[in-house]
Amino acid sequence: MATLISGKDISQKVIDEVKAGVAELHHQHDVRPGLAVVLVGDDPASQVYVRNKIKRAAEVGMASFEHRLPADTSQTVLNALIDKLNADPKVHGILVQLPLPKHLDEGHVINAIDPAKDVDGFHPLNVGALASGENALVPCTPLGCMIMLKEAVPDLSGKHAVVIGRSNIVGKPMAALLLQANCTVTVVHSRTRDIQQLCKQADIVVAAIGRPEFIGAEWIKPGAVVIDVGINAIEADGKRRLVGDVDFAAVEPIASAISPVPGGVGPMTIACLMQNTLTAARKSLQV
Repeated sequence: MATLISGKDISQKVIDEVKAGVAELHHQHDVRPGLAVVLVGDDPASQVYVRNKIKRAAEVGMASFEHRLPADTSQTVLNALIDKLNADPKVHGILVQLPLPKHLDEGHVINAIDPAKDVDGFHPLNVGALASGENALVPCTPLGCMIMLKEAVPDLSGKHAVVIGRSNIVGKPMAALLLQANCTVTVVHSRTRDIQQLCKQADIVVAAIGRPEFIGAEWIKPGAVVIDVGINAIEADGKRRLVGDVDFAAVEPIASAISPVPGGVGPMTIACLMQNTLTAARKSLQV
């Protein structure tokens, strides 16, 4: 049976490290890292995510600034708020919860955030820095996946990694991070031919496609390490439950290590948001 890569346990280690870093920054420089979270509209899932982020910020001793705007907020009003947060020295990280209402331009909003405060790692300057192998704020979910991978495989050098999915939020930055770790990286997607055969060659599989239990046993090489980024709600036996993109029951006997859903990548994403906010605060002080 595969070793379970518990995001719940690993994320607690990250949170403990961040908490110590926040306390040190406050003690030595009298600065408390500040995270501003902007929520537009009343999407139920977004409300849960925002609540969890605010809760974690309080847990590690950060200051948090919550801005809830109505669903009909104009682009001008949202941009004015971002400008205000960019100029506020107490705010070190800015997160605008996505998705936004359809009338708002997400790309415009991401570009408006100061790259030094872009704790989501989505600004083109941070994306470019990551692709170039430079120091940058990295998207939280791929960063969390890398921390989990290194727990299972301390030396990733020379491993063949297949990333399933090419999104800007997970797939592309994940591939860049794996390249930095000296992996040989293949990115597969909906237009890839022989996708299953390519996955079966991989030492590491990172699944991020948003299709419940799509990756079965026949996709995985014996002994491979599998990171499941997917979080999908399905109905089973009259009950609603969360599953990943990987068929956990089928793949677990074949893989050497696997992350579960829930309790895998999810907790790591918020922990890495806290880590990015601390990193941004330290950079602002040049410490």
